[in-house]
Amino acid sequence: MEVRLPGPVQAISLKDERNTILIEKMDCPTEEALIRKRLGGDEAVRELSFNLMQRKLTVVHAPGKLPEVLKALDEIGMRGVADQPAAQPGMDTNTILIEKMDCPTEEALIRQRLGKEDWVHDLTFNLLQRKLTVSHATGRLGDVLAALNEVGMGGLPERQDAPAKPAQPQSPRPAYWKLAIGGALALASELVALKLGDRSVGVIGLALAAIAVSGIETYRKGWIAVRHLNLNINALMSVAVTGAAILGQWPEAAMVMVLFAIAEMIEARSLDRARRAVEGLMSMAPEMAMVNTPSGWQDVHAAEVAVGATVRARPGERIALDGSVTSGTSAVDQSPITGESVPVDKATGDAVYAGTINQDGELEYRVTAAASNSTLARIAHAVQEAQATRAPTQRFVDTFSRYYTPAVFAVAIATAVIPPLAMGAEWFTWVYRALVLLVVACPCALVISTPVTVVSGLTAAARRGILIKGGVFLEQGHRLQVLALDKTGTLTQGRPVLTDVIAIDGNKPTLSTLATALAARSDHPVSRAVAEGLKDSEGLPEVSGFSALRGKGVEGRLNGVLYRLGNHRLVEESGACSDELESKLDALEQEGKTAVVLIEGTKALAIFAVADAVRPESRDAVAQLKQLGIRPVMLTGDNRHTAEAIAHQVGIGDVRSELLPEGKLKAIEELSAGGSTVGMVGDGINDAPALAKANIGFAMGAAGADTAIETADVALMDDDPRKLAEFVRLSKATRAVLWQNISIALGIKVAFLTLALTGQATLWMAVFADMGGSLVVVFNGLRLLRNKT
Repeated sequence: MEVRLPGPVQAISLKDERNTILIEKMDCPTEEALIRKRLGGDEAVRELSFNLMQRKLTVVHAPGKLPEVLKALDEIGMRGVADQPAAQPGMDTNTILIEKMDCPTEEALIRQRLGKEDWVHDLTFNLLQRKLTVSHATGRLGDVLAALNEVGMGGLPERQDAPAKPAQPQSPRPAYWKLAIGGALALASELVALKLGDRSVGVIGLALAAIAVSGIETYRKGWIAVRHLNLNINALMSVAVTGAAILGQWPEAAMVMVLFAIAEMIEARSLDRARRAVEGLMSMAPEMAMVNTPSGWQDVHAAEVAVGATVRARPGERIALDGSVTSGTSAVDQSPITGESVPVDKATGDAVYAGTINQDGELEYRVTAAASNSTLARIAHAVQEAQATRAPTQRFVDTFSRYYTPAVFAVAIATAVIPPLAMGAEWFTWVYRALVLLVVACPCALVISTPVTVVSGLTAAARRGILIKGGVFLEQGHRLQVLALDKTGTLTQGRPVLTDVIAIDGNKPTLSTLATALAARSDHPVSRAVAEGLKDSEGLPEVSGFSALRGKGVEGRLNGVLYRLGNHRLVEESGACSDELESKLDALEQEGKTAVVLIEGTKALAIFAVADAVRPESRDAVAQLKQLGIRPVMLTGDNRHTAEAIAHQVGIGDVRSELLPEGKLKAIEELSAGGSTVGMVGDGINDAPALAKANIGFAMGAAGADTAIETADVALMDDDPRKLAEFVRLSKATRAVLWQNISIALGIKVAFLTLALTGQATLWMAVFADMGGSLVVVFNGLRLLRNKT
């Protein structure tokens, strides 16, 4: 439901722009009132429209004022992202691949350079994919690229029609020979210094050569950063090495620069592991597909195969594209998409997904989605998009780092100046300590720890068939206290099946044949369940005079005799009620089953009961949730008897039945009262209001369902409810690793700040501590990829 509220009393002109902004934190009238109060008095804002369900704010504003709107939202803690800004007049959006953008150091430099331009509307960074998405005034892409070149980053615009498996920028191959020569020269300067002293011509020459070979790139980046008043690690390291040289510590200056270059190379390689984990999702789909063309079967690039084409998958091959089987039978390993450990049997009409593995039979299938829009491609895209969002812990770390580096830099200057001037201390000693502080000042380990950990968690979840749409949901999962579960399709299989055949008067096989003949002519779900359950019946008689009795059942003549098959109401109308029959029907209803009766005249012949069968995994799933301290609640539109019967089978005590979508929404609001963190599990469409209101919305069985993948906070790709507990365990593991990394990074900083101030740390020790800390947190974050929860 969209609520349209008037903004300031301003006339709307044809030149005004309309932008829709996604605001994660806006989900109730409290935030709406806060935003309305802040933007309502802005002369540039013409109109405000709120959609709390979708967390969207539509703003009509004066031309070019989107940055001011976003800034105003940021000021009140309601940070938003423009939704599809490229569609807005006067604005373009481009994604740029930047090979040199490895860590927050480069991100801060780019943000500082582009953030000050009034024609830049929004910047979104994805460090692990080395991608920058820029929303800017139309026609200013050239200026964006020029600005990136100015800060030494460069960049290549990503094609808008990129194939399903786009080429990712690769880390430049490290110049090992430079590091080897630089290291040899630095070591030589150390050895020569033992004989001739640190300030001899030979030592200075060797040290300068080592710095030139291994540190020119660091100096270049450092100079760019200094010009833009950015205190990144390259600037700090350049100052530290230059300072050491000025103090006459030439061998140490050379060795520090070489060690830094080596550590940078190792860190870049370790970050590549995280990148490859994400890119591996897309690499599961083969590049080529065997396609039936007018010239016969030919290998064609998957990206070029059109929807509707017929493709063949041989035994042992990965399926190249999403499709529907047209011929053949086989078992398919769907674990890359759904996380299912057991192969699924496929026959004509069944769906197959790109990246899954055909087992033992040959299949031909009709392509239902282009390579760039396959289920696998959408999963990979969603994971990549999720990386670009800032999780709560990451936002905290980013804020902390903005103050940390300038603070330590100020402490370093004070350390170098105050003791010599105020206390007559030795300049050399305190300037050297200040240089050590500069090396420790960069928060690289702290800042890089969160995105690596979060993306490892997101990727690990995707491998298990759990698609998480952002770090905020991955982090929030461990806080879940209540989980509301829809019954149909979540705890049950979502389709009725025949459970009971009770003969009252006559032979069961004969009665089953009569019932099947009637049920097969109806398209009602209950009739279809009866026909499917009795499909082995043989020699079905012809039905004449068939008629559907609205709301009651069906009737028709079989071998000249009129039979009826229907519900309790039809039984009463036919005069077939009896105490014995009523007792049997009541018992079936108490078990949550729907009963239909076969009637001849006024005589009941047989009862056929159907029910939406409980998933075999549901009871175990509920038990696991309880073990994790989460209270399961059933929300369903079904009747009380059926709901309570299903709840009893799976172990849920809190049952709320006969709920319309509005009733489910109200139930979520009640469960959230008192600040409880509540999740809602549904199909992503019918339960949309409740899913949107819950802290985390889960969609079941999302494989191949565009809407579920696009709208849910968390999409479970198969129908196994046990993945709910798996998600919570992964969330707990991710949170543990995040805080381990923060503790490690801050612990190392505190220790070396103390050692530096007391004169017990050297420059090369500080380099080892800083870069070593980065490597520790990166590898600790990557552990999540191996975590089996």
